[in-house]
Amino acid sequence: MGTEDFWDDVERHVVRYGATFTPRVIERAAGAYVYDSDGAAVLDFTSGQMSAILGHGHPDIVRAVSTSVASLDHLFSGMLSRPVVDLARRLAGTLPDTLGKTLLLTTGAEANEAAIKLAKLYTGGYEIVSFDRSWHGMTSGAAAATFSAGRRGYGPTLPGNLTLPTPNAYRSPFRRPDGSYDWAAELDYGFALVDQQSTGSLAACLVEPILSSGGIIDLPPGYLARLREKCDERGMLLVLDEAQTGLGRTGHLYAFERDGVAPDILTLSKTLGAGLPVAAVVTGAEIEEVCRDRGFLFFTTHVSDPLAATVALTVLDVIERDQLVERAAKLGETLAARLLALRAEHEVVGDVRGRGLLRGIELVRDRASKAPADALGQAVTAACLDRGLHLNIVQLPGMGGIFRIAPPLTVSEDELHTGMDILGDALRSVLAGRA
Repeated sequence: MGTEDFWDDVERHVVRYGATFTPRVIERAAGAYVYDSDGAAVLDFTSGQMSAILGHGHPDIVRAVSTSVASLDHLFSGMLSRPVVDLARRLAGTLPDTLGKTLLLTTGAEANEAAIKLAKLYTGGYEIVSFDRSWHGMTSGAAAATFSAGRRGYGPTLPGNLTLPTPNAYRSPFRRPDGSYDWAAELDYGFALVDQQSTGSLAACLVEPILSSGGIIDLPPGYLARLREKCDERGMLLVLDEAQTGLGRTGHLYAFERDGVAPDILTLSKTLGAGLPVAAVVTGAEIEEVCRDRGFLFFTTHVSDPLAATVALTVLDVIERDQLVERAAKLGETLAARLLALRAEHEVVGDVRGRGLLRGIELVRDRASKAPADALGQAVTAACLDRGLHLNIVQLPGMGGIFRIAPPLTVSEDELHTGMDILGDALRSVLAGRA
């Protein structure tokens, strides 16, 4: 089938479900690259959908999947296998003692649904607090806690979803007399509004340590500890969604480790499967016991699938064996230096932020006004793709075009520099009007 016929079939038969499709037909992928129907190599600086932390076609994952599919991949949901229990024990060994019970699922939205149900059942409340730029999934409970997109046109969401202002140091109006960002005042203000709106049934605060779809917004040091206190004061659970930040990408195995603040419930997905559908909810023995006694139900078709467990165990093995957490921290410094150099070169690069190998740059018309530069972001995205680099740009109301940069943890230093060279060249060319 030619590419023209391919796109004709897309037009006739494929439901469009979000952003415009990338104008390449992807035929295969290997390592940090995907290859289109013309054989052109494209550096994948989104790790698939921010998930393929070991790159594409990693040999350990290929072997694990092949072996599992041939011997033990799926079971009746009431049956347990050794890989599932091994994974639960393995995850517990990487986490604080308060997080020792695992529920193995398949997608991030599903994990957040389960976490929300656990929090509601345990606390007896129903109100869920999340950031006003949050993204937690597209199923009903997760979508109700998602505020960055997709809220209009579907009627009422689940009741009881409240917001906190996203702690965006670059754009927040909360400032100290010296102009520095006053996140503590903003958090106090946010909870004052939550308290005013609440019916007295607060169940949980569900947040990402770094908001990715929200524009690579990194929680300031100290913020998570204060958020923990706010939750404890109100009898709420703290739920951390580490779909994109978990398993090494930030230079820590889990992003919350930087702050020394453990959640009551942790959700993992994307990175846990290295591009395959694997997710988990991890909580403590007390929460699990209470919820079990109260009839917790999350009996899905693919709960506790041995294939998912085998993949996740392999991901953990590779991360530990190849020291990918430490590697992400080191390469993250290189990536940050290259991005800061772009900021020094170009007035339109307003902000650089993130941690490890999860970074973002925000494009603006100029630094004084911080006016969004949507058209510039779109043009640079297209210019990068033409030159062999795939980046994802987030464009939210009131914010500039924000590039999410998340290469695989296995990316080579040369590949990292190649990607940054392409980005720099694309930006210069667009600004010069010759993209």
